[in-house]
Order: sequence, then structure tokens, then C-alpha cells
Amino acid sequence: MDSLNRMALELVDEAIEFTDELDIAVSELDTETTVLDFGVDVDGGLEAGLLLVEIQTAGLATVQTRMDEVGGVPMPFVEFSTDQPALAVLCSQKAGWELGTEDFEGLGSGPARALVAEEEEFARVGYEDVFEFAVLAVESEELPTDAAAEQVAELTGTDPGAVFLPAFSTASLTGSVNMAARAAELAVFRLSELGYDPLDIVSASASAPVAPVAASEEAAIGRTNDALAYGGRAHVVVREEFDRFDEVASSASDEYGRPFAEIFADVDWELYDVPESIFAPAEVTIDVLGGGTYHYGRTDEELLTSSFGL
Repeated sequence: MDSLNRMALELVDEAIEFTDELDIAVSELDTETTVLDFGVDVDGGLEAGLLLVEIQTAGLATVQTRMDEVGGVPMPFVEFSTDQPALAVLCSQKAGWELGTEDFEGLGSGPARALVAEEEEFARVGYEDVFEFAVLAVESEELPTDAAAEQVAELTGTDPGAVFLPAFSTASLTGSVNMAARAAELAVFRLSELGYDPLDIVSASASAPVAPVAASEEAAIGRTNDALAYGGRAHVVVREEFDRFDEVASSASDEYGRPFAEIFADVDWELYDVPESIFAPAEVTIDVLGGGTYHYGRTDEELLTSSFGL
């Protein structure tokens, strides 16, 4: 497999070429790091969000929007599919990098994680990237700073001028699109965490509604997670049977049925204190090659209607 960062860089170049059409902004820090504003000081958009998902998955996923309904109300949904789930979602798309300096905090996702490769997923998949450029998508209310860029460069072993940081806030249209594209990632991650070999996951497809943009970052985090846990639907093709398929959908969690705003408030917004089992798509179908087909979970349109303010 080619370098994930090299493949993502080609998509970053596309974003830079079409900044006006995408309504994004590009700037350069004093460190010569390139920052692409997909939804912090700009509004972001559906197309910008879709391209950002492609960047985060290093081009190994197909993403598009379609119209559907939540509680009888027409809304856009994101459809996502990949035939390289281990690499595309576990080694690239997953938001597994807590980026923090004295003047900046953000959550990193994308192929730069594979240059560090210290998360458990990389050992399970057996992948580590080597490349002179790093691409890290950063979710934050503010644009990355020089200190943040230097931290990324140091940890990835690259020069700060070779670092590219697409940035967005959760409370943006890009943020809503970005989260809606994570239903497949959550299904694959959940399987991996339960002990299933990620290399035996052949393909993953999913859809979820694009949550209306909330007025604050906290409200947006609640809404976008509701979109996945109560509106996300995933289909996964795997090679081997497993006795814990029934634990993949969010309905297997004791927290199921509660809006994320309440769940987060109970732990003072310490996201890592929330049980992992609720971070899953609402509904999952698992198709074993040459074996059984299993369906678990259910969507909750009533909760979504309330969460979305419909």
C-alpha cells in the first residue's frame, strides 16, 4: 500500500486549487505550515466536508450526500463506503490524536497519525507510514497555532513546512458532514475493540444524517454524536464468524436512549469518561462471507427530532 499521507496530500492540493469554489481559506503560519480553514472562521459546506472526509481517509473511501428524512423532515445524509476499512478508518480517519500545547487544543484525525503509529490500531493492522509530509485534520474552535504545528512536526518526524493542517469546528456545516461520515468508522472500531481482527473486515458502508449546525461547540458535539448513535446505519462485510456481533450497535450500550448532551453533562464533558459502547452506529448489519448475515440495533427518530430541534 502506498503512503497514506502521500495520497492525502494529493487531495489537499485539490482543496488548495479550489478554495473559492469550496469556500475554504488557506494560510501559512510563521513555521511555514499550511493551514486550511474548512470551518472555523469560514462557514464550511457540504462539498468542503466531503472533500475533508476524503483527505482524512487518504482517498480510500467514497463519500457523497443524498436526501432522506428524519421524523418526516427532509434532510441531507452522508453515504460512506470503503473496501480498505482497516487503513481508511482505523489508521487514518479515526480521531485518535489529542493535540495540545500552551495555546491550542484540538482533536486530530487523518493519515499523520500513521507516521506516529503508537495507537493500538496500528499494531492490530500492522501498518506504519513513512513519508516526508504530514496531513492532520484538526477539530477545534480555533485555527492551529505555530506551537501546534511544531508539535505535529516533531511527533511525525517531519519539517514544520511539510505539515498540512485542515481545520474545522464541530459547530460548522463541515463539522456536521464530517461526523455524519463516521458511522462506518465507529462500526469497524467497535468490532476491533471487541477483539475482532480488523484485517478480516472486508468492506464497510454506512449513512447518517447531517445534523443542523448548533449554536455552540458543546451543543454541536451532542447533536453530531446523536446523529450517529441514533441515526447511523452501517453494513459491514467480514470473513469470519464472531460471538460478539450483537455488541456492535449503540443499542447494546446501557446509555442507549439518552441524548449525548445529557450523557456528556453527567461526566462534566470529559469525553473519555463516557462508555465506549455508546459510540457506535444505531443499526448494524454484518455479512459474513459464506456465512450468516446478522442485523442488530434500531434508529430513534423521536430522539433525533428532539436533538435536532425539528
